[in-house]
Amino acid sequence: MTFSRVSSAALDRAVRLLGPGGATEMAIRQAAWVARCVGRGESSPLSPDDLTALATFLRTRALARGELLFPAGSAPPGVWIIQHGRVELSVGTGRRRSVVHVLQPGDVDGDIQHLLDMPLPYTAHALDEATVLFLAAPDFEQLLGQRLTITRRWLSSVAERLAASQHRVIGLLGRSLTEQVAQLLLDEAVEDQVLLPQRTLAAMVGVQRPSLNKVLKDFERQGLIAVRYAAIELVDRDGLYRLLEPGPT
Repeated sequence: MTFSRVSSAALDRAVRLLGPGGATEMAIRQAAWVARCVGRGESSPLSPDDLTALATFLRTRALARGELLFPAGSAPPGVWIIQHGRVELSVGTGRRRSVVHVLQPGDVDGDIQHLLDMPLPYTAHALDEATVLFLAAPDFEQLLGQRLTITRRWLSSVAERLAASQHRVIGLLGRSLTEQVAQLLLDEAVEDQVLLPQRTLAAMVGVQRPSLNKVLKDFERQGLIAVRYAAIELVDRDGLYRLLEPGPT
């Protein structure tokens, strides 16, 4: 059995370990879902006991649109896993405000800062109604201290996220605004739909919204995208990728 595929028998056994009741079964299934979001299951398979331990500590929190999840500069109280909705990470305020990232369902945050004993470098707000699962710092430490499989899984997840962030930063260096916007749309699209507000996209590439709109209109004229209400549809992914290819020297 792996984290990526948790069998019905394993789930049933984990439920029995915690005891009967709908809430208990829901906690187990939430733990199984978290397991699929973290690291590589093939290298560190999850046992029913691991599932049970993870389920014991998970807590659920509902966020209203625009609600603060945590402020920049605060000590991380634990680890968050986005279950539903989206959470925006930003730095600065006013005209100097920049969006660092938008967390989607399955994304994890807070663990790296906790492990490094550093304050959270950005502020997190819910972009829309959202649900997050939470592991308090002492519970997270207990899981890592007592569950080797969970520790290996979580550390591989941390490494993957750091590598992805590094790749993204390197990929933007020296690129034109057109190339940066093309890359951003490709990175943020889910089933060929980018559901982020244009003000958020503009903040993510560090420009004012009129500059972003100019690029988007150019893409639309080329038939690469279609700008819809509250969404951008990727019409020609291959065309966007071609914008990122190096030209002739």
